[in-house]
Amino acid sequence: MEQVYGESEDRAAVERHLARCRACADGFAELQRDLAALDRIEAPSREARYGECVWAAIAPLLPVYEIKKHRWWSSGLVKGLSYAAVCSLLLCSAFYAGRTWERKSQPPVAHLQAPPAGPKQPIVVVVLDDHLDRSERFLVELKHADLDPSAMATPMGDEARSLLAANRVCRKNAAQTDDPELNTALDHLDHLLAIAANQPDGLNAQTISRLQKEMNRDGVLFEVRVLRSRISHRPGTKNDPAKGGTV
Repeated sequence: MEQVYGESEDRAAVERHLARCRACADGFAELQRDLAALDRIEAPSREARYGECVWAAIAPLLPVYEIKKHRWWSSGLVKGLSYAAVCSLLLCSAFYAGRTWERKSQPPVAHLQAPPAGPKQPIVVVVLDDHLDRSERFLVELKHADLDPSAMATPMGDEARSLLAANRVCRKNAAQTDDPELNTALDHLDHLLAIAANQPDGLNAQTISRLQKEMNRDGVLFEVRVLRSRISHRPGTKNDPAKGGTV
């Protein structure tokens, strides 16, 4: 169609193709014959007053709208000022009522007592939950680590040293509680992190294979996940149902 109407970007290339391809040449010739056989309808010419005649024909069918006169007291400015005055009055009334209630309900200074210090347990729980979350992500990465002999997992060694230091603190706090499940899991995790942290050249394939065997033997990843599921729902954690956390 572009070739017929002279809109082809490369007419010479199309003509060369038609000269070589008999099927395309026959189709192009048939298309030209079909288009030549179409009756062409010429658009009628318009008079000089065509627009005026159209408007005169449709004007009686259009409704007539009355132009309303705007008065200054019904304008939006006056309404806005009225609303502002009402809001200011309500704010002043609320402020005065609040100050009056505060003076009446405030107890004497001599009767005020400092609130008792809150328990430290939620803080410890939050720290332990964060540590277990990091440890779980480290163990999952270690489980799926590449065993290529040329691969050196230096970032994992740095993370292991950081987790080992945090695990020592959590073990010290856990030793003061009667929770054998928690103490056992932290001991297994400490043994694994110590191996990973004490590799000066990073974690090579041999060390990663050893750590994966240690994980499977002690079930460290499973223990950490069980503890996370249990501890993350204690009061003070991010999944505490009382704070709208995940249940």
